[in-house]
Amino acid sequence: MNRSIRLIKACILSIAAATLPISVSAAPIIGEVAPNFQLADTNGKSVSLSELQGKTVVLEWTNHKCPYVVKHYGSDNMQALQREAAEDDVVWVTIISSAEGKQGYVSAEKANQLSEDRNASPSHILLDTSGEIGKSYEAKTTPHMYVINTEGKLVFKGGIDDKPTTRKSDIEGAKNYVRAALSDLKAGNDVATSTSRPYGCSIKYKS
Repeated sequence: MNRSIRLIKACILSIAAATLPISVSAAPIIGEVAPNFQLADTNGKSVSLSELQGKTVVLEWTNHKCPYVVKHYGSDNMQALQREAAEDDVVWVTIISSAEGKQGYVSAEKANQLSEDRNASPSHILLDTSGEIGKSYEAKTTPHMYVINTEGKLVFKGGIDDKPTTRKSDIEGAKNYVRAALSDLKAGNDVATSTSRPYGCSIKYKS
């Protein structure tokens, strides 16, 4: 009888364990390998983070209607960073995680047109409408920035700078953490500031 009860209990525990939610990816941790992703960009080219190993990579979450994003694009601040990154062979991936029907959602054609209109030059634009990539990185705001080194390890995550406002005038004199991180990597140094508080509009994920 006791053996039968133990078997029944074991079966119940096994069933309960099988119904528990399973995390599809670990939270992004500074100094550890960044969560991988694979998605076609707005030009139909497959982009896989694992295949970019050997390159420094910047991830930028964006929403063109967010006033914080407007601050950095309307002042040419984000575009200047993109140009500097391209000169150093850094891969810049702009990610739009706005779900269909929510603020910031765009088609591939619209995303490309926005880049052209703003003279932006990311290496790739990804439409993460499911929110899978954004949630795997725990991206919360637009802009939310990440820097990944040539070994595929996350070395920076957070806000773009230390001026969490929508005022373009605050860009001058701000400490740009992304620029500083890329400079540290280029010099062969550890990134001095590896995290900063993200600021901006909340990402409009799929409900």
